Amino acid sequence: MENMIDQDQQWLINSLNATLDTNQQARSFAEASLNQASLQPGFGSALSKIAANRDLPLGSRQISFCLYLTCFYLAAVLLKQFIKKHWQEDEDGFEHPVVSNEEKAVIRGLLLLSLDDPHRKICTAISMAVASVAHHDWPDEWPELLPFLMKLINDQSNTNAVNGALRCLALLSADLDDKLVPRIIPVLFPCLHTIVSSPQIYDKPLRTKALSIVYSCTSMLGVMSGVYKTETSSLMLPLVKVWMVEFSSILKNPVQSEDPDDWSIRMEALKCLSQFVQNFPSLAESQFMEVLVPLWQTFVSSLVVYERSSVEGLEDSYEGRYDSDGSETSLESFIIQLFEFLLTIVGSKKFVKAFGNSMQDLVYYSIAFLQMTEQQVHAWSLDANQYVADEDENTYSCRVSGSLLLEEIVISCGIEGVYAILNAAKQRFDESQQERVKGSADWWRMREATLFALSSVSEQLLEVEVSGPSGVNLGSILEQTFTEDMAAGVHEYPFLYARMFSSIAKFSSVINHSVIDHFLYAAIQAIGMDVPAPVKVGACRALSQLLPDTNRGIPQPHILALFSSLTELLKQASDETMHLVLETLQAAVRAGHEAALSIEPVISPIILNMWALHVSDPFISIDALEVLEAIKNAPGCIHPLVSRVLPYVGPILNKPQHQPDGLVAGSLDLLTILLKNAPSDVVKAVYEVCFDPVVRTVLQSDDHSEMQNATQCLAALVSGGKQQLLTWSGDPGFTMRCLLDVASRLLDPDLESSGSLFVGNYILQLILHLSSQMAPHIRDLVAALVRRMQSCQIAGLRSSLLLIFARLVHMSAPHVEQFINLLITIPAKGHTNSLYYVMSEWTKQQGEIQGAYQIKVTTTALALLLSTRHVEFGNINVQGHLMKSSAGITTRSKAKVAPDQWTLIPLPAKILAVLADVLLEIQEQVLEDDDRDSDWEEVEAGDAEIEQDLLYSAGTTSYSRPSHGYLDAMAKAFNEEEDDGCDDDLLSAADPLNEINLASYLTNFFREFSQGDRPLFDHLCQSLTQAQKKAVQMVVGR
Repeated sequence: MENMIDQDQQWLINSLNATLDTNQQARSFAEASLNQASLQPGFGSALSKIAANRDLPLGSRQISFCLYLTCFYLAAVLLKQFIKKHWQEDEDGFEHPVVSNEEKAVIRGLLLLSLDDPHRKICTAISMAVASVAHHDWPDEWPELLPFLMKLINDQSNTNAVNGALRCLALLSADLDDKLVPRIIPVLFPCLHTIVSSPQIYDKPLRTKALSIVYSCTSMLGVMSGVYKTETSSLMLPLVKVWMVEFSSILKNPVQSEDPDDWSIRMEALKCLSQFVQNFPSLAESQFMEVLVPLWQTFVSSLVVYERSSVEGLEDSYEGRYDSDGSETSLESFIIQLFEFLLTIVGSKKFVKAFGNSMQDLVYYSIAFLQMTEQQVHAWSLDANQYVADEDENTYSCRVSGSLLLEEIVISCGIEGVYAILNAAKQRFDESQQERVKGSADWWRMREATLFALSSVSEQLLEVEVSGPSGVNLGSILEQTFTEDMAAGVHEYPFLYARMFSSIAKFSSVINHSVIDHFLYAAIQAIGMDVPAPVKVGACRALSQLLPDTNRGIPQPHILALFSSLTELLKQASDETMHLVLETLQAAVRAGHEAALSIEPVISPIILNMWALHVSDPFISIDALEVLEAIKNAPGCIHPLVSRVLPYVGPILNKPQHQPDGLVAGSLDLLTILLKNAPSDVVKAVYEVCFDPVVRTVLQSDDHSEMQNATQCLAALVSGGKQQLLTWSGDPGFTMRCLLDVASRLLDPDLESSGSLFVGNYILQLILHLSSQMAPHIRDLVAALVRRMQSCQIAGLRSSLLLIFARLVHMSAPHVEQFINLLITIPAKGHTNSLYYVMSEWTKQQGEIQGAYQIKVTTTALALLLSTRHVEFGNINVQGHLMKSSAGITTRSKAKVAPDQWTLIPLPAKILAVLADVLLEIQEQVLEDDDRDSDWEEVEAGDAEIEQDLLYSAGTTSYSRPSHGYLDAMAKAFNEEEDDGCDDDLLSAADPLNEINLASYLTNFFREFSQGDRPLFDHLCQSLTQAQKKAVQMVVGR
């Protein structure tokens, strides 16, 4: 290679060196000069020549590649910018000038000739530069790339060349598509196999790199197998056996201590195995026994290394260290990959059988991997916040991966998996007790790990509630363990105590009450004692779960002491632990009952102050509000709490512009909580202080959070004050005008949808509680609702407005026709009238409406509308069924050219279909509850018989009238299905429609409608699907 350096190259070398100058001015000048030079022809080739010139000092060559020729080495890499900006004209971010074809050819050639650089960092940089160019040019503009790389790979005499080619292919393989992979694999895989199977020639890092390419290619084949199953299987068929043999060879020897190269190659082999098992299970199954024994050898021997390195801290675990490619080389990353592969095996019906009777052994060894590491003990002892965060967030670790494997064992193996876990846990408990007797200092680690393991599958274990054939019983195991460990020193074994506290809360249903009581009072004492922070964390976890479930009254001195300790703890808490302390305090308030009144003067100011300080933090502020709500609900506490809050909140709302961000919106949220289910004198007190500023907030604020919370607050005031609210100001007319002004602002079609988000709830309270005052304004209200709906951009807001229309339909009964006629007389932009628009949107949106109350009101309103048989309905066509496309898979580009098309059907037919869908959903939920254990494959095999059986289940024959028991079951299923956790109390509490049994209502409707106009009913039923017809026939009794 020509090593002569011309004047331009010398300038470039000097500029590169100047970028490392300690003088800021010199660095800035050099960077600006290089940026300017990058716009000149030949800049990229000049960089390439410098990097390829091996007679240059290494420092200069590293600078050029680290800063300019690699994609990932440094953030400000010039070549990455150069390629992105100047290589391809049609790429995003392109800037002129474009690199000439001649210069591109020079750069590509120089890069290829430099791939065998003996310096690893330079080689990695060149490989990244090659991959950057290949992204644009390969294979069309750079057909010689792959043959050249294959030539390098096959050159056993030059390991540097093999290294460079592998690094380059590893980067390229991540971007291979479904066209290139099938062409490359038959040529590439034999070469890669030669490298992986030749440990006498190639070191572990090179063989690991070869395996990473195998992994990338098989991953892409796995993606392709969904569409091209036959082709991909044929491609892999001759390869599976030789690679499975090679994986076995890598895994069969014991895992080595302090050898990250050994861990890395095993990790890559496991990743490849996962792809084989997941994507080509039939091919891999016949060869899997070849791998099983070596896999077990790796699993068992890795535990020995893990315990010495990570748990005991006696050897280097290479924690937090990475190789030159940026891949993690720690022992823990290898163990996590091992668990992920075992998770894949256990989760497969084909492969889990391979473990046979060894499942208990798998659990036994897995529990040992859940032991706290020395690093965790050190970090968590110093920082309780980190302990809480890692426990709550399931941080990436062996403990989390191992617990996920245990969950999968229970899911896949059922009762046998439960037996395996219980027996293995019993064995670990017994062994740890023996270690304790022998005087081992670390006996507690296995104890804590076993409790952690059981807790991670607590829900599944409690569901089974089983006593195994060996006589192992969950409750007895835990009671024995807790009893043995009660005497352990809390200062000597803080993490064991913390785990016992949290575990006993999870398993309280199977543990003797006396044991629970002991730990309950121990937790109360621990909160106020000078004990290590992890113990207090565990105590808080126990109390937050045990206190709500305890039916036994806690003596007042204990509960008062707990309040005192928690408030002190709260003062010391930081962000992570604050959530836990507030959660515990909330549970204590609810369990304290009358004791809360005596402590309210102490707790409330502290919580209010904390809430105000953290009002912009959604997590802490919500936790604080929940504590205040618990105090409000405690006997005798609402009046002192409100008297404490109002003098603080009033000035905030009256001078909103002077408040910190979030405080006004938070104050409104606090008021809404106080108003919920409050007595009328409290509602009046809040009204007198806050009504005017809350109204002003809606009318004047541009902050959507403030508008939303003010809307909710006014809705709560109307709900709590009802008709009396109008008299509290002494001028009912003025108060009503204020309420109507609020509605007018929120229904303004030009207001952003977010600001109007809760207007539906607000208007619902107006029409429910101030119906006589609202009656003269119904026409204007309907017109405003239509305009707001037409400009609405949020589906939830649109649904809430439809709920208002539905409630107005009910309020107009028995003269629903009059409300329909009203809609006909109100114009709607782009539609014949408001009836056409509202019914079109309603029938389209009905399936998206959520909440039991909302679905009851809207569904029954549709039934009322259809019952009128209004003549105008026959003239309205609405969206029916989606028309299937014959153009194959719908891509985004096709969707733009040809969007979804829908049929149009008459409005009455659509309403009947919507009602039939609701009925069908309720019936299906009943049947699902009745037959949760049915075998899906059997259902598929006997569709015809099953469909008939469904008609007879739950106490009804196919065309007989359903029994009262069946209707009750339907109603129960509906309410459970729609209980989505939303707080609908304010919406539904005062509305008698919430008492509707929807299943009975629909049954009666279909019967009466079919009997009242049989020809119309039969005509409309013709447009129903078979499933809808069967649902209707079941209740009509035809």
